Amino acid sequence: MATEEPGPTQGDQAPNDDVVVLPTYRTTPESHEKLNPSKARRIAQEILEGELKGKIDDKECEEWTDFGDSFEALSKSVADKIKERCKAECGARYKLIVQTTIGQMKDQGVKFTSRCLWDTNTDNYAVATFQNQHVWATAIVFAMYTD
Repeated sequence: MATEEPGPTQGDQAPNDDVVVLPTYRTTPESHEKLNPSKARRIAQEILEGELKGKIDDKECEEWTDFGDSFEALSKSVADKIKERCKAECGARYKLIVQTTIGQMKDQGVKFTSRCLWDTNTDNYAVATFQNQHVWATAIVFAMYTD
């Protein structure tokens, strides 16, 4: 037994064919939307210092394990705060990736490198570092324009 769909009533209106919708697709950001690397570096530096300066003591460093939950949570928290503040600074069409690394000062050397395939006119990155007698930290902010 087939049921019939009710037809349009007086309150329903047919779509207006005269409405013109302009495309919002843009391949380049507006000048005020571009990520300013020095501003992103300043934001990352402020957050690194605020979250790490004076908050990690000798006791925590002695109890440090390779995959400690407290430092993992701290690293994620720092990355989320940097991403949130940088997102407010540049346009909504940017995809932000924040990589934070926190390590213990143990007379060791560390070097970071990265490679990306991106548009040099619209995409950018910023790096901020922090170190004290107990820890070192690096935050890298990558910003890729998504159209």
